[in-house]
Amino acid sequence: MMVPTVDAAGVADDAYLLDVREPDEWAAGHPPGAHHVPMMQIPTRADEVPTDRDVVVVCRVGGRSAQVVAYLKQRGFDNVYNLDGGMFAWAAAGRPVVGEDGSAGHVI
Repeated sequence: MMVPTVDAAGVADDAYLLDVREPDEWAAGHPPGAHHVPMMQIPTRADEVPTDRDVVVVCRVGGRSAQVVAYLKQRGFDNVYNLDGGMFAWAAAGRPVVGEDGSAGHVI
């Protein structure tokens, strides 16, 4: 299955960002306004993923998020996209990264 992707510059401001990284990665730095659901919790929390707007799935470099996009597509979601290059590409594109306390974050 082809996994649809979007690059960091192409993520719409109103997209729902779903960060599937581990808690320590999330705490170090994530996109402002993103929603955190670790990858292994997706099967039990898929009902939290909206169907009424674009959902961009995020991990560190794009591998885990691609698996989550494929999983969600198999379950009928047609609005999910993988963030190409993950958080490293997001930060490299100059998109904002915040830590758990709202201060400037970094990608680990």
